[in-house]
Amino acid sequence: MIKEIQLRVTINEEKQEGILLKKAARSLKLDTHSISGIKVLRKSIDARKNSIIFNYKLAIYIKEKIPEDPTYTFLYKDVSKAKEIHIIGFGPAGMYAALRCIELGFKPIVLERGKNVQDRRRDLKAINQDHIVNKDSNYCFGEGGAGTYSDGKLYTRSLKRGDVRRIFENLVYHGATEQILVDAHPHIGTNKLPKVVKSIRETILKYGGEIHFETKVSDLVIKENKLKAIQLNNTTEMTVEKVILATGHSARDIYYLLANKKIALEAKSFAMGVRIEHPQHIIDSIQYHCEGKRDELLPAAAYSLVQQVKERGVYSFCMCPGGFIVPAATAQGEVVVNGMSPSKRNNLYANSGVVVEINVHQDIPKYDHFGALKGLEYQKNLEKLAFTAGGRTQTAPAQRLTDFVDGTLSNTLNDCSYQPGLKSAPLHSLLPKIIGGRLRTGFKEFGKKMKRYYTEEANVIGVESRTSSPVSIPRKENLEHIQIEGLYPCGEGGGYAGGIVSAAMDGERCAEAAIKGW
Repeated sequence: MIKEIQLRVTINEEKQEGILLKKAARSLKLDTHSISGIKVLRKSIDARKNSIIFNYKLAIYIKEKIPEDPTYTFLYKDVSKAKEIHIIGFGPAGMYAALRCIELGFKPIVLERGKNVQDRRRDLKAINQDHIVNKDSNYCFGEGGAGTYSDGKLYTRSLKRGDVRRIFENLVYHGATEQILVDAHPHIGTNKLPKVVKSIRETILKYGGEIHFETKVSDLVIKENKLKAIQLNNTTEMTVEKVILATGHSARDIYYLLANKKIALEAKSFAMGVRIEHPQHIIDSIQYHCEGKRDELLPAAAYSLVQQVKERGVYSFCMCPGGFIVPAATAQGEVVVNGMSPSKRNNLYANSGVVVEINVHQDIPKYDHFGALKGLEYQKNLEKLAFTAGGRTQTAPAQRLTDFVDGTLSNTLNDCSYQPGLKSAPLHSLLPKIIGGRLRTGFKEFGKKMKRYYTEEANVIGVESRTSSPVSIPRKENLEHIQIEGLYPCGEGGGYAGGIVSAAMDGERCAEAAIKGW
């Protein structure tokens, strides 16, 4: 017999050996010896009140063994001689599209402009230490996409778009910790993601798929609205029939390529703002109602904040407890900041994007002449502005939080995790009013919701601009482009995802759509 129950455990009880067994037996009015096993289905922490509670959802096995097999099995088969599906981009969408193709008996041929995870590290070092940006190998481009060297946050609201559990179990199959199947807000960690990504690559190659690194798609050959071939690195031409376009939200050259060929694109609303970084102990003290060091059982505290300001949302995004800020530029002459955390989330700082909704049809009329690319051009201008304000290197412009809100240049800045360094700059006046003004109001309101959040000990760092694509590539119900036969826009770059899990699910869906009826 199996029974599912919910249990609440205090932090003192959590330290007691066998507490779940004891509480489960008491809840079910059973002797502990009658329970043959307990499986944790879900675990979360409720720290909203002064007492901290661990919430458990448990499967209780009564005189029955816990099954050892996973819920899902992934039956990959040899596809070395099968029909080919071409996949442009090897981020989460591209990886899962390739894996799904193999399951369904088709051969994925992946074309990735960047390098593999090992070689990519040198280019990340060059950005951080030498301020040199390789336009094809950076924090956004390369094996695993922007997700590889990121926090690996797996929380998603896209529950209707696909099977989230299947995505998680596939990550576990490829080496991720089983804890992601349990945690309410699961993450893998920037130190562990590269090994998972490498394992996915090895599976694809083992079963006959192909992955070509440092292979950039430079042109599309289209005849009578049908995709016939793709040009690689401005030289080689490769014949294709079905192409999944999974290039991510930062592959701007792809948008320009499509626009130049008069292929349908649409402007899409997005969000932009800054990164804010606090000492982690401040966030811990707010969220866990403690002074000094948090209890060892508690993870580095996170937060989620949202405020409506002048009919636009101001909200925290990609919050990274115990993490660090990284340079996410994809070209020289721009500064972009992003955040990530290692698996233990044990760094000294907590950072989060705090961004403002941009209605692309109402908020930036001066960019209307760019058509579908107006949001992209707006992004680019703010990134160039940050580059100039930071001193024309990857040094980022920054202010203390209180100075940003008060409109005062900071004489000094707090220590920070951002390796290329910070430069004091008047972000409050450099950012457009539709962003800067709303941020200043939003930060004040956040300070009312979380005491001590509004502090001079926090830095505001610019700019956080790559929250999502400002362009979408329209597709039909069958997921094929509305105009070009054989082209399947996919994932964040197509405007159909907003993170690792939703991108992975869309990759699977596009693979299924591409092979349907073939």
